[in-house]
Amino acid sequence: MNPIVAVQEAVTAFEPWMEPTDAELDLIELEMPVILADVDLIDAQIIAMDHTPNEVDTRRVRRALARALAERAKLTNRTAGTVPAGVA
Repeated sequence: MNPIVAVQEAVTAFEPWMEPTDAELDLIELEMPVILADVDLIDAQIIAMDHTPNEVDTRRVRRALARALAERAKLTNRTAGTVPAGVA
């Protein structure tokens, strides 16, 4: 009987081209408030879908949406015309 052995590459193999550049990491850090606001919006929407929506759920979703839009506007105004070098 022959044993069955899986042959696979190392999952955590390091290749320099696989890692984000410093410019990409800076861009992610710059976008983090928008990402967190979007997460809060999704959380509010999930809470509202979990049961029959009420007035509190409606306000929570509306407030989260307003925050997400405000963060996107701030990011747009901050980064208008500036893209860090090395970011595709």
